[in-house]
Amino acid sequence: MAMNDQTNPIFGQNRLKLGIFGLNGRGSAQTLVPEAYRPSWANALEASKMADGAGYEAIVAYARYKGFVPGNTKHPTGVVFDPFTLSAAIGQATRYSAIFPTTHAPTMHPIVAAKQCATIDAITGGRLALNIVAGWNKPELEMFGAPLKEHTERYQHLAEWLAILKRLWTEEDEFDFKGKFYNIEKGMSMPKPVQKPYPPIMNAGGSEIGRRFACEQADICFVLFNAERPEAWQQQISDYKRYALEEFGRKVQVWAFAPVVQRDTQAEAERYVEYYAVENADTESVDRFVAQQEVSSKGASPEVMHSLRRNFAAGGGGALIVGSADSIVDRLHSLSDAGLDGLLMTFVNFKDGIARFNRDVLPILETRGLRAQFKPQHSNAAG
Repeated sequence: MAMNDQTNPIFGQNRLKLGIFGLNGRGSAQTLVPEAYRPSWANALEASKMADGAGYEAIVAYARYKGFVPGNTKHPTGVVFDPFTLSAAIGQATRYSAIFPTTHAPTMHPIVAAKQCATIDAITGGRLALNIVAGWNKPELEMFGAPLKEHTERYQHLAEWLAILKRLWTEEDEFDFKGKFYNIEKGMSMPKPVQKPYPPIMNAGGSEIGRRFACEQADICFVLFNAERPEAWQQQISDYKRYALEEFGRKVQVWAFAPVVQRDTQAEAERYVEYYAVENADTESVDRFVAQQEVSSKGASPEVMHSLRRNFAAGGGGALIVGSADSIVDRLHSLSDAGLDGLLMTFVNFKDGIARFNRDVLPILETRGLRAQFKPQHSNAAG
């Protein structure tokens, strides 16, 4: 487990840590509204600096090489900047936040990942964290010549990939590795990461196999809540933490993902969700999602179908947090009371959403004792 809390803020003292997710693409909202965030270097840089300057602990870039709509090469879900290159640039331009690129194991060799991660860790002065994924997008993996494996085999592949990565990060001498998925002859990687023994790992494991992998191998278990009730959140979070401790003797953090819609009143916020996620939903993307879920109008009521489509368009999954600053803080407080350590947020427009959140929500979180007032320290970026 990575233990360098001197450089990486994910090991800091805030009761509820915060981050942003997906600014190297359009985020998670499947919408066609004109104000929606559009990925560009200028937009990503500005949003990252806003988060970093307010003391957010994490800036996470996801990995995607092919969009959700087959044959539509220009569909917004496929317009995504490389997570490692962008993370390196953002890391140099920021001073506090942990920088999380994402990789899907079948699309990146562990030797390449080891070198790129060590480079970003050096650029940031020890603020890298790595989000690892077993791979799930069948058309994307097929583009790499790596067909989607059966579920158990995906995690076997990821475990082998991560074992090699950790050896590359920690071993000084060359080593050989012969496994089911990789054969490494005289493997090595220099320089080593700044963080010792290596940077922290995040993994989202929702299935039983995935949960076991995350609890055994990751520092952060990344979850999607499967219910709206606080008592269900508490059960889900405690299941991860208890399992990690009882099975592997490890303490893990549990972070979640949430689209956030903030307006002056609850009614305004809910109306905005209808505007961007129903009236102006990206129906191409939503239709594809529904088809992948193997849900049809024959098997579900119109109400269920409407809810499914709305929730996906609103943020692509996750616990949608909608309301005024006060109601958002109440929801975040409930999540923290349930044991949640961190929340990765996404917005229809990152710059607008972060500005509202920083102005109205952060001060209340500080008053409630969920976060300390942020005081920028010395630079943790090299150079």
